[in-house]
Amino acid sequence: MRRRLLILAVVFSSVASHINAQDLLAQDRGEPSAREEERITKAVRHELLMLPYFGVFDNISYKVEGRTVTLLGQVVRPILKSDAEGAVKHIEGVEHVDNQIEVLPPSPMDDGLRRRLFRAIYRYPALQKYALGPQKPIRILVKNGHVTLEGVVDSEADKNIAGLRANGVSGAFSVDNNLRVELGK
Repeated sequence: MRRRLLILAVVFSSVASHINAQDLLAQDRGEPSAREEERITKAVRHELLMLPYFGVFDNISYKVEGRTVTLLGQVVRPILKSDAEGAVKHIEGVEHVDNQIEVLPPSPMDDGLRRRLFRAIYRYPALQKYALGPQKPIRILVKNGHVTLEGVVDSEADKNIAGLRANGVSGAFSVDNNLRVELGK
């Protein structure tokens, strides 16, 4: 029994020292540890979700590589692009922000199409569950009459219904359905 406990103690200490050694090597190279990179990732997600003008017609994604955060996506308001960069810059551990967010061109036609798409998708009985909460999981992006659906839904059926509803809206030249199905949601 003592021998097994001793073996377990040796194994645990060697694993712990290996993990600490990897963190120390990363710190020596000036890179964040895996834990710090995970903390930065969570902080970036939180800051982006807390942006005041981040809505259903915007899509912002990001990549964290070391101490560099790359912002991607499309937004309707130019202020949201700069707000996203400003929010991420102030996160502890972030040294550089590469802001590749595209500001969609202003267009009254696209604005009308966005409203019609919102009603067609979020007012449809099978999809109304996605209208709950402040952050809508189905993002509606419109650029010069071309529609892209981004985000996450519960089932393949919901994805297909959203695509069909978007295709049925007048004024849409094309619809790209990039919705992802996330099982176990």
